[in-house]
Amino acid sequence: MKRQNITYGQPLEKQIGFSRAVRIGNIIAVTGTAPIAKNGIAAFPGDVYNQSKRCFEIIKDVLEKAGATLDDVIRTRIFLKDISTWKEAAKAHGKMFSKIQPACTFVGVSGFINPEWLVEIEADAVLRKK
Repeated sequence: MKRQNITYGQPLEKQIGFSRAVRIGNIIAVTGTAPIAKNGIAAFPGDVYNQSKRCFEIIKDVLEKAGATLDDVIRTRIFLKDISTWKEAAKAHGKMFSKIQPACTFVGVSGFINPEWLVEIEADAVLRKK
């Protein structure tokens, strides 16, 4: 099966050596997605809800580049710097996925590469035959 690496033009992709997403066959894995604004800085400092929304916007865009939609998402993982803020991230998740209802996990972590990031989100998708 052919491998498709989807990049997003962010400096850390080359520096670390990763793709924003990888598609092999009908499976797409979207890596930990941070709340990065279009200008490359942290979006919405101090705001878990809007940082989560930004992560989902990036994930949606990357999935579309891979030939998928949010409807194809089967699992999300939400990593939070402060697990007590999970309800704010959950609210953003609910806005995107209330009808799709993928498997979802919330995990508390000690920190991220950029201390302004309060959340990172991963997603897995499976394209179904239409």
